[in-house]
Amino acid sequence: MTRAKRTFDTLAAGAGLVLLTPLLGLLAFLVKRDDGGPVFFRQERVGYRGRPFRIWKFRTMVRDAAARGLPLTVESDSRVTRIGGWLRRSKLDELPQLFNVLVGEMSLVGPRPEVPCYVASYSAEQRRVLELVPGVTDVASIRYVAESALLAESLDPEHVYVSEIVPDKIRLNLAYAAHATVWSDVWVILATLHRLFWSRDGSARRTVASLARRRTVASPAEPEFAATEGTMP
Repeated sequence: MTRAKRTFDTLAAGAGLVLLTPLLGLLAFLVKRDDGGPVFFRQERVGYRGRPFRIWKFRTMVRDAAARGLPLTVESDSRVTRIGGWLRRSKLDELPQLFNVLVGEMSLVGPRPEVPCYVASYSAEQRRVLELVPGVTDVASIRYVAESALLAESLDPEHVYVSEIVPDKIRLNLAYAAHATVWSDVWVILATLHRLFWSRDGSARRTVASLARRRTVASPAEPEFAATEGTMP
């Protein structure tokens, strides 16, 4: 990580935590009131150069969710709480990761950190992504804004995720990192907000349809999604 990127992350995350304190307090209250369980969800993820760390999120699922299903979450997952569904759609459950950014475990923009069981299946080439500091958002998050809906259409969501979506996300992130600057990071943040809050409904439907078509026409000799490019609003 460059000094400029780290400085930007620290200043932006610190300012964000201060400015968003009332919102964070309100969200914490709503999560607690929903079912009386813990406010935060912490889970081990694989970070820079394979170092494990614990990611912060507002809890969006029932307390024993890990024992009741896969690490993945698909659309209409029965483990998601009432307030959790709204938090996940708006991505407000990710706001506590500003703490991870502030202490240097994450960046504002970088590959979304995976759980160890999925990183264990990476090829040597795919493990190059671990040379990048994980982030709160990235170009792949914009491309796969409707990921849970796409997985819900599959008979084997975990297989689709591991064999198709993860490789494409890694490809997108490595391509972005090759030319990334602080200004491109700002653009990714703004593009993420645009996709989430201004064009979410229509773009989500178009994304699912587009990815489904690509899966249908993908060559058997090539990985599916091989032609998928990250598109920005």
